[in-house]
Amino acid sequence: MVLAVVLAVAACGGPAAGPSGERTLILATTTSTQDSGLLDELLPAFTEATGWAVKPVAVGSGQAIEMGRRGEADVLLVHSPAAEEEYVAEGTAGRRLLVMHNDFVLLGPEDDPAGVRGLPVDEAMRRIAETQAVFVSRGDESGTHSRELSLWEEAGVTPGAPWYQETGQGMGATLRVAAEKGGYTLADRGTYLTQSAGLAVLVEGDPGLLNVYHVIEVTERAGERVQPEGAAAFADWITGQDAQRRIGEFGWETYGQPLFVPDAGKPDPTAG
Repeated sequence: MVLAVVLAVAACGGPAAGPSGERTLILATTTSTQDSGLLDELLPAFTEATGWAVKPVAVGSGQAIEMGRRGEADVLLVHSPAAEEEYVAEGTAGRRLLVMHNDFVLLGPEDDPAGVRGLPVDEAMRRIAETQAVFVSRGDESGTHSRELSLWEEAGVTPGAPWYQETGQGMGATLRVAAEKGGYTLADRGTYLTQSAGLAVLVEGDPGLLNVYHVIEVTERAGERVQPEGAAAFADWITGQDAQRRIGEFGWETYGQPLFVPDAGKPDPTAG
């Protein structure tokens, strides 16, 4: 009798299946998209629209790109343009599409012992080094870490101990450490607004602080486990009208400003 019931269900096609192991994609992304809460807004809507469930892995952009290289992720959402371009040029990635931007801000104690408030960012970085004020770096090869290193280079500074300290952790944890030590740090504005940790914005609005995010498809050239159909579905959706509207509205109700600015279809500011 049990066998007859099973066969009857099978003949009728069985109940409708939700997202299964075959319909789950791996998204390698940055800690800023998770720490800001943006993924909580976007991923359920994507699953509802497409039937693809998403397993997000929030790491630094450098680590996310390495996951793509090894075929351990299906799609990337990252913000390290130079590393992204190098990765795409290697030939195992598919489309790289502009998604959104926000900006980086230089944060520090309200009393600003290094006296950097309102300075151009290169001058601010030199002032921190000259005064040997504590600077807390993520030190994790993330997009934020890469931008921080480029800012030191542009300022003509080689940071080092004891005033320069690395956490090897994500943005939220690094903000907390900087606040505990009364130090300076570089953060994306979205994570700062959601996890300010008592730090003040001291330098902002500099062209060198633009923070641009792209979605990158991983292809089967990176490994047999990659699901290009899921990658394409995610890339199409996050650059589509619904996702772009959600990105533009995210943060307004709580912070009175968007945490990210939607950019799909606009000229890419990182294009050479």
